[in-house]
Amino acid sequence: MTDFPIPRISRRHLLAMGAASPLVALAAAPARAMAPQLGAQTIDARRFKLGSFEVTTLLAGARTVPDPQTIFGMNVGADEFATASAGANIPTDAAQFFFTPTLVNTGVDLVLFDTGLNPEGITAAVTAAGYTPDDVDVVVITHMHGDHIGGLSGDAGATFPNARYVTGAVEFDHWAAAGNERFDAKVAPLAEQTTMLNPGDAVLSGIEAVEAFGHTPGHMAYRLDSDGQSLLIAADFANHYVWSLGYPDWEVKFDMDKSAAAATRRSLLGMLAAEKMPFIGYHMPFPALGYVEARDQGFQYVPHSYQLLMG
Repeated sequence: MTDFPIPRISRRHLLAMGAASPLVALAAAPARAMAPQLGAQTIDARRFKLGSFEVTTLLAGARTVPDPQTIFGMNVGADEFATASAGANIPTDAAQFFFTPTLVNTGVDLVLFDTGLNPEGITAAVTAAGYTPDDVDVVVITHMHGDHIGGLSGDAGATFPNARYVTGAVEFDHWAAAGNERFDAKVAPLAEQTTMLNPGDAVLSGIEAVEAFGHTPGHMAYRLDSDGQSLLIAADFANHYVWSLGYPDWEVKFDMDKSAAAATRRSLLGMLAAEKMPFIGYHMPFPALGYVEARDQGFQYVPHSYQLLMG
């Protein structure tokens, strides 16, 4: 038998061969299409504990609105509005609006605060939170603007067939006399199932009506208190996390009594800052939960991070 010499392979050759092998594998692999971009995504429900209550904010809709100074800061110049916006890194040509009802499970009753723009949106949001509209025991309406009462009913009838309803007496009486088509269609048919409240009255134990007049004649916020923890369901007394909190005296198009609305903003924002109480703002960036700090002549919005997720 003839002996053939065994070639000697150096360490340098081995390293070179190893480095080349992935390139060979890549060259042999079939081409794959790039994964498609899916667009922005927002979770429809965010749940946390407040004492023995379970609170869930619901994203019932969102939309982009052009030229926001036609809504906020109507009594200031364009330069002042632009400077304030630039300082917060937000544009002046458009704003994002969020519509955020809230579910509160007290352990006995499931309470919904406001109903969004339409039945489809609120039904989808309630379902995303793990409930159905049939589960809702009480529907609280903070005020009668269309983006708060729109989900009460539709072509199929009442969205929450097992619920009773609660709202402010001053608010209901104003709209009942106003000849408002949406109120007449959505709210008036539920009058016999509706309890009227005044500021300081309780919806249920631990849920108290708070006067927040100005945005509408009888607009109400609602204070939750459970096991030593508190939270304000603020509705629309402050509608933007920069233009309303930072500049509470700026006029807002949808505030029906602008001076009263500004006074309410200062009063309630001052209370939230002093008590370090979290709040849910109906139009705040979802999940719409945050805190207020005093700053300069106004206030600053501090988004919730994990404070209420630890109990």
